[in-house]
Amino acid sequence: ILIYIYLSILNLLTVWVMMAQLQQGGPDEKEKTTALKDLLSRIDLDELMKKDEPPLEFPDTLEGFEYIFNEKGQLRHIKTGEPFVFNYREDLHRWNQKRYEALGEIITKYVYELLQTECHLKKVTLPVDATESEPKSFIFMSEDALTNPDKLLVLIHGNGVVRAGQWARRLIINEDLDSGTQIPYIKRAIEEGYGVIVLNPNENYIEVEKTKAQVQLSSDSSDEPAEKRERKDKIQKETKKRRDFYEKYRNPQKEKETMQMYIRDNGSPEEHAIYVWDHFISQSAAENVFFVAHSYGGLAFVELMIQREAEVKNKVTAVALTDSVHNVWHQEVGKSIREWMRENCCNWVSSSEPLDTSVESMLPDCPRVSAGTERHELTSWKSFPSIFKFFSEAVEAKNSAVKPTPTRRSNRIKYEEL
Repeated sequence: ILIYIYLSILNLLTVWVMMAQLQQGGPDEKEKTTALKDLLSRIDLDELMKKDEPPLEFPDTLEGFEYIFNEKGQLRHIKTGEPFVFNYREDLHRWNQKRYEALGEIITKYVYELLQTECHLKKVTLPVDATESEPKSFIFMSEDALTNPDKLLVLIHGNGVVRAGQWARRLIINEDLDSGTQIPYIKRAIEEGYGVIVLNPNENYIEVEKTKAQVQLSSDSSDEPAEKRERKDKIQKETKKRRDFYEKYRNPQKEKETMQMYIRDNGSPEEHAIYVWDHFISQSAAENVFFVAHSYGGLAFVELMIQREAEVKNKVTAVALTDSVHNVWHQEVGKSIREWMRENCCNWVSSSEPLDTSVESMLPDCPRVSAGTERHELTSWKSFPSIFKFFSEAVEAKNSAVKPTPTRRSNRIKYEEL
């Protein structure tokens, strides 16, 4: 690869010399100079390095990657017993990243299987009235999620590549299943008599490969004036000519061109949360509904409160946020919601302080306490025991008509005064 880069640089120098010679000529030479300048502006070494890149073809099973989860839930190499290695091929970061993403997709399916086999949750298709041909999403729920008369736990993960049942893909791959998935929450909830609903807020669309006709259709505008269309065709031909010339200096692996087809009423995490509330959570028999929402999941919950304030206040007993990124000012949260959040929510945030230590905040919403870790992705796992204690205290306080304190501490901040 280094030799290839060296030769590429020599080629670039040759082009610069040619440009210097052409600039001394007439109009034709200047036109060639312009073309060469355009070529140089498009060349970058990252693209050039793709020429010697191995095919972007990866196994579709854990065994194909030669990895397996051991009895501790840690991902280990089948032969060496070593943890996952990102830099499988030196100096090929793009290829290594694609390999990591391919493994991540396999792990997502693996977690889905665990939700059904180990946690005994059922998969429910969304929208509930979806036709056979339209894009679909899904959530997971326990058999008694809608019929349990006592307690219901709702789990919402953050934004990004994670899907239902996960807190952080990085933790699943580099640490273990307990810290990276929602499985410990689900198992404990079931043991303590909760029904469970696991949201899937990042499953907002499906990707389908564009056909040549679709690509052509997206680039054509049949209602354009003939003159404008001819001018555009001429520009496209010139662009293609330059691109073909450029392709002699690079030969990257061409990835398939795709288009996104959004899922009805579930096109964003916020839409998804509201949809699941309307069709499932609000219809449940549980007297006490509890939420655990991580990162962007906290923002989605606050948006749900804004859209369904009266229903949420009537149905939800307590909310545990973990390093939530919600913002009561940006989301224009009203005073009545802020007051409810101060009494019924607690945000376990990343902090160097010991677990459950009060953490100051300039925002007048819910109390903030330390999750006992400075790592954002670990906050849900580290605060796990405190959150279930918080829920138990909330039920006791509700039954005795006294509001709970998120933790046992004497120096709770007076948010009302702030």
